Amino acid sequence: MTIRVEDIKKLREETGIGMMDCKRALTDANGDLERAKEILREQGLELMEQIGREANEGRIVSYVHHTGKVGVLLEVACNTDFAANSAEFITFANDVAMHIAAENPRYVSPDDIPAEDIEAEKAEFTKQLEEQGKPANIIEKAVEGRIARFYQDVCLTKQAFVKNPEVTIEDLLADLRTKTGENIYVKRFSRFAIEDEGCSNPLPESS
Repeated sequence: MTIRVEDIKKLREETGIGMMDCKRALTDANGDLERAKEILREQGLELMEQIGREANEGRIVSYVHHTGKVGVLLEVACNTDFAANSAEFITFANDVAMHIAAENPRYVSPDDIPAEDIEAEKAEFTKQLEEQGKPANIIEKAVEGRIARFYQDVCLTKQAFVKNPEVTIEDLLADLRTKTGENIYVKRFSRFAIEDEGCSNPLPESS
């Protein structure tokens, strides 16, 4: 049977397990979400409780675009040096650094956005809709959608991966956590750009 992408994403969000493992579990469960959760538990792939496991290891990688005008420094944290030196971890870090150079996110995740910036975005869009005469219930739903798109525009984890738009950086992180069994997250990044005429990228841009 065909497994819906929506169901895969829902299972991933509810379990924290990587996309590919969620797809396999749903396939084995014939699309039954609850059965898929049971399969993941039986396979020992439930998301480990990471609170209390400090991520004091990791890796800093750099990426410079071939033009020499955009560069990135990225720190990715994990629990052990073993994971930090694994091929999967290194590939992930390098891919994310390249993605940051291309997509220019402003923050790592929505948690890093100042509350006043989110409220300002909501207020501006609400005002626009009110001026158009939209009813309150429509405005509320529209603002929720606008903020979700805002997160996708400015937050690294919410962006579609530049090399494969079918998955987000958040999805890649979930897959890597499943493979390594470790608490892995993007800690911070800085993006540097030399401005050309007509280019608005600041130097540097960091999170």
